Amino acid sequence: MKFKPLLLSVVLLASHIHADEFWGLESWMSSLKTPNFEKITNVNERKQAFFNYLLPAINKQNTRIIQLRHDIKTDSINQFKLKKIYRYYSVTEGDLETLLTRVDVIPASLILAQGAYESNWGRSRFAKHYHNFFGLWCFTKGCGVVPLERNKEATHEVAKFSSLDKNIEYYMRSINRNSAYDILRKIRKNKRDQKLPVTGIALSEGLENYAEIGYDYVETVQSIIRYNKLSKFDLINKS
Repeated sequence: MKFKPLLLSVVLLASHIHADEFWGLESWMSSLKTPNFEKITNVNERKQAFFNYLLPAINKQNTRIIQLRHDIKTDSINQFKLKKIYRYYSVTEGDLETLLTRVDVIPASLILAQGAYESNWGRSRFAKHYHNFFGLWCFTKGCGVVPLERNKEATHEVAKFSSLDKNIEYYMRSINRNSAYDILRKIRKNKRDQKLPVTGIALSEGLENYAEIGYDYVETVQSIIRYNKLSKFDLINKS
């Protein structure tokens, strides 16, 4: 998936979640748990296996965010940790309102739909071997895997992660702090203010900058959510 120039400023080296963190033994052990989606020839069975594999990691990360959001709102977190959270989400220290717009869940339906599209339902080599289900790029030589059809002038690599958990965590952090998804976060805040459920269909409207195909990408993600009835997985987001 090719990204718009706007997204090129968001690089993995800016994160303390390094793409090659514990690469080797941890990656190998994680790969043993990854289903071989290529060998699942029945489409419905492949989809179910895909959902079953990604959902626990998605729900775990969302649960962490819900707890962190609660701790911030109730002032139940020490100042040292709070400073780290401000840095993690690239928010000016003390700007609590902006921080709370970023420390929030990403609907499971949205993550599943994007992961399915970007990884071809887990069958891409980047998903299978490098735990990258979302087409995430990095821009430091050796930070990832060089795409087979990369232009000679290009310098990007497809990021590699040592586990699915690290891939999910980085993806969610990117959505929650990258300026390209400001509209998504505004939609989510509006839902919160109106005490309405945060859904993948609603937030997908803020993904126009995720890929160079623009709003066609939004419609594709929405189609995947609707066709596969993924909204049923968004119940956790009512918390």
